[in-house]
Amino acid sequence: MAGRRASVRRSLRRQDATLSDVTTEFDYAAAQDFGTALLLGALLGIEREKRNMREGFGIAGLRSFVLLALLGAVGGYMGTALAMPWILPAVVVVVGVVVAAGYVAGVRQRPEQVGLTTELAAVAACLLGAMATTGFRDLAVGLGVGMAALLAYKQPLHHLVGQLGWEDVLVGMRLLLATFIVLPLLPDRAIDPWGAINPYKLWLLVLLISGMSLVGYIATRWLGPGRGIAVTAATGGLVSSTAVTLAFAKQSRDEPQRARALAGGVLLAWAIMFVRVVAVAAVVQPALALALAVPCAAMTAVCAGAAGVAMRSRDGGGADGLPAVPMQNPFSLLAASKFAALFAVVQLLLKLGQQHLPQSGVYAVAALAGLTDVDAITVSMGERVRAAPADVGIAATAILVACLSNTAVKTGMAIGLGRGLARTVVVGAVAAVAAGAATLLR
Repeated sequence: MAGRRASVRRSLRRQDATLSDVTTEFDYAAAQDFGTALLLGALLGIEREKRNMREGFGIAGLRSFVLLALLGAVGGYMGTALAMPWILPAVVVVVGVVVAAGYVAGVRQRPEQVGLTTELAAVAACLLGAMATTGFRDLAVGLGVGMAALLAYKQPLHHLVGQLGWEDVLVGMRLLLATFIVLPLLPDRAIDPWGAINPYKLWLLVLLISGMSLVGYIATRWLGPGRGIAVTAATGGLVSSTAVTLAFAKQSRDEPQRARALAGGVLLAWAIMFVRVVAVAAVVQPALALALAVPCAAMTAVCAGAAGVAMRSRDGGGADGLPAVPMQNPFSLLAASKFAALFAVVQLLLKLGQQHLPQSGVYAVAALAGLTDVDAITVSMGERVRAAPADVGIAATAILVACLSNTAVKTGMAIGLGRGLARTVVVGAVAAVAAGAATLLR
C-alpha cells in the first residue's frame, strides 16, 4: 500500500513538472507582438469606423482592421517560425485582392465616394501587423500612430495645403534638392586660412535654423492672423520677432485703442525668441543650452508676464483688423543664402577676434551680430564650445550680449514706428534687459 502511494506521488510530481515546463515555454515576447498588432489594428479601425459613421459609407471598420492586422501578424510569425518566407507575401496578396474587391463593390454602390484612403490603410494595417511579429515592433508602433494621425487630421491637412501658395511649394522643392544633392558635395573642411568657414557645417546649420523657422511659418500660414494677437505673436516669434515688432508697431499707429494689446504681442514674440535661442543652442551644443537656461528663462518670464498684463487690458486683443505679419518663407534659397553669409562673417570675425583681440573683442562681435540676428551668433558660439568646452561661460555671455543688443534694436523700432505702444514695450524691454544683465553679473 505504501509503495502504491509513493508511485502516485511520483506520478503527480511528473505531471507538475510537465505543467511547469509548459508554463515556462509560453512565449511572452510573441504574445506582446500579437497584442501590439491587434492594438494597432484597433487604433486604425476606430478612426475609420468613426469616419464611416459620419459619412454613412465605408468598406472597412474596427473589426475589419483588427482582422487585417491579425492576418499580417500571423503571416509574419508563421513565415519566420516555419522558415517559409512565402507565407507573408501570400497573405498580403490575398488581402490586396479582398480590398480591391471591396473597392470595386463600393464604387458601384456609391460612385461619388471614390477614394483609396481606406483601401491603402487596410493594406498598411496588414503590413504593420507583420512588422510587429517579425522583429520591428517598435517601428510598427511609431508608423501606426503616425498613420492614425494622418488619417484623423484630414481636414486640417487639406486646410494647410490650401493656405500654401505654389511659390511655397517650389521654394521647398528647390531647397530639398539643394540639401540632398548639394550638401553631400560640399567639402567638410575649412576653406579659409583662419580655419573658420566649413561649407558643409555652414549649410547644415542653415538647414537647422530654417527648419525651426519653418515650424512657425507653417503655424502662421495655417492659423492666420484671425486667431488673435497672442497666437499671431507666438507663431510669428518662431520665425522672426523683428517682423512681429514691425507689423504690430505700424498697426498701433492706425489703431491706438489697441496699442497696449499690440505691445503685449510684441513682448510675447520676444519671449518666444529667447526660448528659440535655447532650443538652437541645445541642438548645436547641449552644454551651452544649460548655461543659457537660467538667464533666458528669466528674460522669457519677464517678457511673458509683461505681455500677459498688457493683453489683459481693455483696449482689445481680438483678431479684427489684425495685421498680417510679413514673413518670407524660411526655406527660400535667398533667405538661406543671406543667413549663410551672415553666419560666415560672424564665424570669421569671431575667429579673428579670438586670435588678435582680448576676450572683450568676442563680446563686441556678439553685440554687433545681435543688431540683425541672434541665431548666427548662437550657432557660432555652439561651434566654439564644441571645440573648446571650457569656453562655455564666455559663449553663453556672448549670446546674452547679442540678445540684449537685438532687444535694444527692436525697442528702438517700436518707439520710432509705434508711439502708442512705446511705453509698454520700453517697460518690458528694460525689465528683460535688467533680468538678463543680472544673470551676467551673478
